[in-house]
Amino acid sequence: MRKATLYQFSLPMEAGIILRYQRLKTRDGFLVHLQENGRDGWGEISPLPEFSHETLEQAKESALEWLQQWCLGMQPEERDLPSVAFGTSCALAELRGELPETASYRKVPLCTGDPDDVIRRLGEMTGQKIAKVKVGLYEAVRDGMVVNVMLEAMPDLQLRLDANRSWTRTKAEGFVKYVNPDYRHRIAFIEEPCKTQEESLVFARETGIAIAWDESVREADFTLEAQEGVSAIIIKPTLIGSIDRCRQLIIKAHQSGIEAVISSSIESSFGLTQLARLAQWLTPDSLPGLDTLDLIQSQLIRCWPDSHIPCVMLDKLVMVWSYKCQ
Repeated sequence: MRKATLYQFSLPMEAGIILRYQRLKTRDGFLVHLQENGRDGWGEISPLPEFSHETLEQAKESALEWLQQWCLGMQPEERDLPSVAFGTSCALAELRGELPETASYRKVPLCTGDPDDVIRRLGEMTGQKIAKVKVGLYEAVRDGMVVNVMLEAMPDLQLRLDANRSWTRTKAEGFVKYVNPDYRHRIAFIEEPCKTQEESLVFARETGIAIAWDESVREADFTLEAQEGVSAIIIKPTLIGSIDRCRQLIIKAHQSGIEAVISSSIESSFGLTQLARLAQWLTPDSLPGLDTLDLIQSQLIRCWPDSHIPCVMLDKLVMVWSYKCQ
């Protein structure tokens, strides 16, 4: 007997969250629940506005088509829409016992706000000190000064920076000018510093600061290969696709001597806990970038350990569709 259910959720965001050109007031998506022979599996489908190519409605239609086929005993093909492919693959992996329960809930903190405040909080961290800082939102010179202050204040700190392709070559040079050359090796990488891949590669060669591919990984013509100055790729499953697709990228990255870092697309606590399990399974030696829980005002069914954010349970969700087939 197979049964499938699709639930819809809408969770309030913290005020002031802006994604590119849109203020995000709620985090919306679906939960898939598969049941078969006493076993069940869950997955989250939550395309991210301004980043996912698919809309919420398109994701819903694709998920329903997949669920109908699965309920009828078929083995549906992987969906073309990444958020649907990832959510349904998680549900299948849980159903089959393939997604390990073990997770490490350590994550790289996303540092925002006053640098002195950030330095104090990082000083309280135990173990390896790695933090992430968004750059490119302000003047590149200011970013360089802030990064330099953080690295100077904490000799055991490593930074991951994310520029989202925001810098011209001139701005990138302005950033580098204010980072002490002795500290640059403690920048683990900058995600896509320049507007093109070619400019980013030149930046890495000329400055000695490693880069990581993020947006490029999701482009149709992307080829993963060892390149001078490239130390990592960022894997955002909601934007990339199924567990198998992500695993293939991770394996190829490791074979090329490149670190693979699993990162969030502002999923709910439900999705984040699955990403934590996925990271422990596929990238146990890389701290994942999952520090987005506090951007949402409510957790969802499965809560992040030690979080005091209130949790929305299943009985508060809208059941969109349910079907049982003998």
